[in-house]
Amino acid sequence: MHSPLVGPSTWAAVARRLPHAVVPSFLHLAVAQPPFWPLVADAVTAAAAALPPDAEVVLVAHSNAGRFVPVVVDALDRTVTACVFVDASLPARAGLTEGVSPALLEIARRKADGGPLPPWSQWWDQDEIAAMFPDAATMRAICDEQPRLPMAFFEQRIPVPDGWDDRRCAFLRFGAEDAKARDARDRGWPVAFLPGEHLHQVVDPDAVAEAIRKLSHSG
Repeated sequence: MHSPLVGPSTWAAVARRLPHAVVPSFLHLAVAQPPFWPLVADAVTAAAAALPPDAEVVLVAHSNAGRFVPVVVDALDRTVTACVFVDASLPARAGLTEGVSPALLEIARRKADGGPLPPWSQWWDQDEIAAMFPDAATMRAICDEQPRLPMAFFEQRIPVPDGWDDRRCAFLRFGAEDAKARDARDRGWPVAFLPGEHLHQVVDPDAVAEAIRKLSHSG
């Protein structure tokens, strides 16, 4: 599950390294009306339908996509054996999850001008963004795919169905210990680390794929 602020190509290289992996696209959210979370759940459900009947279903969510994991688990008609959060926002433990963090919401409101917001990469200094990519060509391809999301996407609230985490859950952090890693550990989840920036999966897909394999089968 790629971050809705970017596109599915951010996970294409990792998907090629994991058997039967599919990356559902959330690019259609840019032209959708709220509520957005059912559309995310529908996209993942459609992608999962293409998997072999005996394939183990592991949800891997990156960045903002982590907030949608509970509704996706609830919507799927297949058993999800594990949820791996990769440098991801964690959903609330119950009730409702805010669409984005308060800090990101404040930035989005400053960028809003009544229409769709600029693509995510244009919110930041380009030299800072460049450090996340292995080369200029990869950066250009990923930036060209980015959607322009409506302000309503950032202001949404996402339900947290009961029992969604009654399965293996784990957290993979790119970089050093942070509040999200501590939150995951407090929930009793295994936590692993890889040195890198927020889009490390496009820099070292082999290491990220191997970490996902290990975490999805941890206790």
